[in-house]
Amino acid sequence: MSITLIDQDKLTLRTAAWGAVSLMSAAGAAGSAHKVATHGSIALTSATGLVGHVLTKAPKGVKYGKTVAELADQVLPALTAAMSLLKKQAPAEADNFRRTVIVAVEAAARTRQGEPSPTMADMARKITEALDAA
Repeated sequence: MSITLIDQDKLTLRTAAWGAVSLMSAAGAAGSAHKVATHGSIALTSATGLVGHVLTKAPKGVKYGKTVAELADQVLPALTAAMSLLKKQAPAEADNFRRTVIVAVEAAARTRQGEPSPTMADMARKITEALDAA
């Protein structure tokens, strides 16, 4: 089955996935936000399939919130919308998107000690719930 995503659909996917990494970075700001974002970004750009082609670029022109709460208000609904979109158009790609975001979140949450902070673990839970809400 061939699927073609319009530009708005691609923006939704990018906003959701890259926003999830941004949320993890903001939640882990007490550590190294740069390292968190780097690990998550590497996971996103390593995706394959249709999702991989879309996520190779970060969203351009998206104005993310300045606080963690504002960022979450944008990203969590975008994650649910992205999953709904893909479930309707390409269920296999919905699974691929979910796995890709989860891998990025897990990569972002990894610390030197191996355990994410309670704040990062809670944010990872919220991201997973948003993915599963669709």
